[in-house]
Amino acid sequence: MNKYLNLKNPFLIISFILFLGITYISLSAFNNQASEDNESKEMDGSFSEDYKVFSLAMPENPSFAGEVIPVEDADVYERFDRELLVNTYWQSNGILLIKRAKKYFPIIEPILAEEGVPDDFKYLALAESGLMNVTSPAGAKGFWQIMKATGKEYGLEINGNVDERYHIEKSTRLACEYLRKAKEKFGTWTLAAASYNAGRSYILKELDRQEAKSYYDLLLGEETARYVFRIAAMKYIFQNPDQFGFRIDEQHYYDPLKYDVVEVDTAIQNLAKFAKKYDMSYKTLKVFNPWLREKKLINRSGKHYKIKVHTGDDYKIISK
Repeated sequence: MNKYLNLKNPFLIISFILFLGITYISLSAFNNQASEDNESKEMDGSFSEDYKVFSLAMPENPSFAGEVIPVEDADVYERFDRELLVNTYWQSNGILLIKRAKKYFPIIEPILAEEGVPDDFKYLALAESGLMNVTSPAGAKGFWQIMKATGKEYGLEINGNVDERYHIEKSTRLACEYLRKAKEKFGTWTLAAASYNAGRSYILKELDRQEAKSYYDLLLGEETARYVFRIAAMKYIFQNPDQFGFRIDEQHYYDPLKYDVVEVDTAIQNLAKFAKKYDMSYKTLKVFNPWLREKKLINRSGKHYKIKVHTGDDYKIISK
């Protein structure tokens, strides 16, 4: 108890109560005035100078993989508009993806060209994984989100020691092969992209059941119905970032990986010691080669593996 507050003195008690009452009234008046000021600012529009949200113009003659997106159809227009808005106004994620693409697109783009797959499909990898080696709830892995059965069917090595779904070059080539076969079956790259998400058999069944010929005429589940529009939206945002409000200083982009490749045909008992031979940390070795899943490489068969190592340039960026 406060020794300065004498509860036996009625005058002090009454004075203290009056003080509390006056303080409460003053604070209430201040809060009410602040609220009125805020309402006044909102009504006269002064807040709009600090924060603005704009609708977006539809890209002129939009296309995906060289195929026209028929935005003259009202439903198609709204679905594409939704993905443009959602991916534009998730600003932090958009900036991260644009910066990350500068790091990995230089690896993916020449493979797509070599494999005869349109360059727009690099945005499919972006939509699938955000260019991160993630695992889906269904067990799909890597940049291209490849299921184990599909990976093995197309010749990838997948086990506890090595998982080539995490190998960016090999998984990109697998995705290209899948997409080419899907294009041959369906006749359009748009349906090929949809089948990458939902499976070829599902798309074939729905085309037959709905007597449709185009992705844009199909009634599909939520994820697949948004899929191609999301990829196309990313394409237009990434091709014109300033137009969509993304302004990134050139020095803030992530640099492409610089590495040499060494070929090994024997087991490596300790990858940390192997990394030291090339003046790199174990962590950096795994960043360069995420398909190496354990602390060693078993390799009983004498298979030839290509492992990325330092070029001599420091991986850590000190300054630009």
